[in-house]
Amino acid sequence: MNHNMQSNIDHILIQQLLADAQKDGVQKLVVGAVIYKNDKFLLLERVLSDFMGGFVEIPSGTVEAGEELLTALPREVQEETGLIVISVLEYLGSFDYRSSSGKKTRHFNFLVEVKDGEIKLNPTEHQAYYWVALSDTAFTTLNISDATKAVLKTVTQQ
Repeated sequence: MNHNMQSNIDHILIQQLLADAQKDGVQKLVVGAVIYKNDKFLLLERVLSDFMGGFVEIPSGTVEAGEELLTALPREVQEETGLIVISVLEYLGSFDYRSSSGKKTRHFNFLVEVKDGEIKLNPTEHQAYYWVALSDTAFTTLNISDATKAVLKTVTQQ
């Protein structure tokens, strides 16, 4: 756990999110990190052999049993990109989907700030990364889910 990480997220909000997920019958929790720099978002392309192969997504991953959402978040960012989260700025909402094993999954999205660094992908998970602005052609041509696009659009409306 990175104890130097700043967080603007209210602990009560997190408890509420977890309580709602439980009430809604969610079986798996995933955290996603929106990394936004110079008007561009960092997006990762899944390896083709994986579940939802070729999909382009934000760095994200499963919250382990007993793990806090805000502990899982920087861990997943580091595992998938090699980048260090220095601050969690904002909660950007969630979306639900079925996991590869059919579990009802809730994907919690947070806007984070990362330390400058070289991006190192985990080759078993992602085959490419892109810095994409909402105005870029890539935003419409890459295989980004509507749910992810909606989350990214909330960031620029502030």
